Amino acid sequence: MSLNSIFQFLVPKDKKFFPLFEEASSNLIELASNLHEAVNLPLKEREAIFQKIDELEQKGEDITRQTNLELSRNFITPFDREDIHSLVTSIDNVADRLHGASSIMRLYQVDKITKSIRKLTEINLEACQNIDTAVKELRNLKNIPNITVACARISKLENKSDNVYNKAVFEIFENETDAKNIIKYKEVLSVLETATDKCKSVASVLESIAVKHS
Repeated sequence: MSLNSIFQFLVPKDKKFFPLFEEASSNLIELASNLHEAVNLPLKEREAIFQKIDELEQKGEDITRQTNLELSRNFITPFDREDIHSLVTSIDNVADRLHGASSIMRLYQVDKITKSIRKLTEINLEACQNIDTAVKELRNLKNIPNITVACARISKLENKSDNVYNKAVFEIFENETDAKNIIKYKEVLSVLETATDKCKSVASVLESIAVKHS
């Protein structure tokens, strides 16, 4: 029996951390889904969804806080304490950026939603779905390839996000003459692109965990 197998045998059977990981990734999907829905609605119909996003972002912070509390209470953890902290923190960072995008759109009263903004919210939603897929494989770590495949998809989505962002920014400076519009659209696009970068950071943590248990 390998040391990893022995360690897994010693992990408490209730596995308090796994439900928290999965709750965090599910919450992330719901947040990304609501944001994608919001950018496909008229301005007047977005406020209720923006409020929902506020609630989901707060829920994500609560899950992160609860996970860190469990770390302080439990001597034995399913994998390295540093990895657990990095995982929930990186997931929370994605939620923070997605919430930031909704806050900017609300603050600036962004009326016209461009195709690039819609595309970036779609990319982020897909990346969050892949995060959730990988997180659910952490319970037994028997299907490591499923984690690495999901992480590879996130990496490709991050590259796609960069391309969409770069093209969108070029088009803004090429076609937009109103300085205020340039500022607000560039800020929205920037935060959405950064959210995808943060998804890739989650993937890096997941890959690190997978390597340690392969």
